[in-house]
Amino acid sequence: MSDSTWIAAVAGLRERREAGVLVTVAAVRGHAPRDAGAKLVVGRTRTWGSIGGGNVEAVAIDRAREMLAASESKPELMDFALNDKVTNRHGVQCCGGTVAVLLEPLPVTRAVAIFGVGHVGLELARILARQDLDLHLVDSRADMLTEERLDVLADAVAQVEVHHTPLLPEEVLAGLPHGTHILIMTHDHAEDAALCDAALRTSHLGSIGLIGSSAKWARFRQRLATEGGHDEGAIGRIKTPIGLADITGKEPATIAVSVAADLLRAFEAPGN
Repeated sequence: MSDSTWIAAVAGLRERREAGVLVTVAAVRGHAPRDAGAKLVVGRTRTWGSIGGGNVEAVAIDRAREMLAASESKPELMDFALNDKVTNRHGVQCCGGTVAVLLEPLPVTRAVAIFGVGHVGLELARILARQDLDLHLVDSRADMLTEERLDVLADAVAQVEVHHTPLLPEEVLAGLPHGTHILIMTHDHAEDAALCDAALRTSHLGSIGLIGSSAKWARFRQRLATEGGHDEGAIGRIKTPIGLADITGKEPATIAVSVAADLLRAFEAPGN
């Protein structure tokens, strides 16, 4: 498999938000079907490329699928002796050498959408842009999304996508990737309220966070129940206030650090 082929396979998994395992021939002694560096990409239902076929490849695919089923995140090294005295799960392979195969899980890349790229939103984007994730920036104000203003994200590690939605920012929700974490912090409380309502009606999203005071949330909570028809269980999906409780500073950069730290901590929780 050429470099471009395995890279394209990994990129395709990322784009489709599918987990996979990258399998690489890490070392070879003696004769083996493929040289060190050969790669195979294993998805849940298909594979791309080859590390030589036969027992080595079949066992590696089986183990990769086991890792995917268990959501394992740590890489694993497997050793194979290729001689007629060793019988493995898929039979004998007697090339005469030994092969070490590295299996590296490729987890689904997380996605975060920031609705409202004002002072706090931009500071938050600057922090999250240093993470390997898909970062969506949404604002109804064109001047918040100018190339000059977002130039601070030019060296981003994240894949940044900008959405200018002058009328209905909530329409962006349906097109976001599965499991996207939502952070609502626009300049307009009415816009925030509409986004909260729409987010609760969008089933494929991840967590939902809302910036604001307890008084703001009390009003929103009542409206979501009476006007939106949401029950307490649904409304409870919205976390507010967002950020770490013991960080109380109100400067935009401080709030952004608090919110980012809280989100990253949630990412590391079991099951996330």
